[in-house]
Amino acid sequence: MKLIALIFLSLFTFSTLHSQSFNTEITTEKQSVLLGKINKEKLNTSPYSEWFTKNFNDYQPDKSIINQFKDELSEYTITAFLGTWCGDSKREVPKLYKVLAEANFPLDRLTTVAVSRERDSYKQSPGGEHEGMNIHRVPTIIFYKNGVEVNRMVESPVQSVEEDITSILRQNYTPNYQSVQVVNEALTTMGTEKFQKKSKKIAKQLKPITNNMYELNTFSNVLFYSNKKEEAIAIAKLNLLLFPDEANAKKSLENKLSK
Repeated sequence: MKLIALIFLSLFTFSTLHSQSFNTEITTEKQSVLLGKINKEKLNTSPYSEWFTKNFNDYQPDKSIINQFKDELSEYTITAFLGTWCGDSKREVPKLYKVLAEANFPLDRLTTVAVSRERDSYKQSPGGEHEGMNIHRVPTIIFYKNGVEVNRMVESPVQSVEEDITSILRQNYTPNYQSVQVVNEALTTMGTEKFQKKSKKIAKQLKPITNNMYELNTFSNVLFYSNKKEEAIAIAKLNLLLFPDEANAKKSLENKLSK
């Protein structure tokens, strides 16, 4: 009898923890936000439905483009990071869901993760899904095949959601914020010390593909609040090399050094 009770208690505890870790909602004085893994059903509830349902219904994707990739897309899995507080996420994520619905994409192959906007957990998920994923802008929509990342959309599509998916599947796609991708790969490959030594050479490589100081500054901030302070400072220094006349680039570096 005790064994049965223990098994029941274990199952109940697991079920409770699982339910608590899914569709988690945090209410502050300003607004309610979702954190961690979420689903479409939750996005269709108030207050999120005010933007999700409307933007889902309003978006009319090009079905002729979708028909070109709908069969192939089912071979992929997708992870979408968003902020329910973020204007870009509110605009683009409903479009993604609409395109996937038109493509008959099974939603059990889509993982949707809501991240925080709070300073101490900036662009992070309480479940740790963001770790090692280089989530510096939201939404970030990552496409996998056989468990390997193929490509990603960052913040907004280059053309449209359906056109970008076509380009990703055809392996002919360059996402927004290419500079961050280059810097992240260099930092991961070289390590912080070598990265700093080669910063002038890296800066020359980045100049043609970096539109403004905020591209790398946001990436630096995300790393800093993820407790990767050395890497964040190295990127802030690189950003100042790229934009020496930008007062905000200098201020951002000074703030990180002072902290």
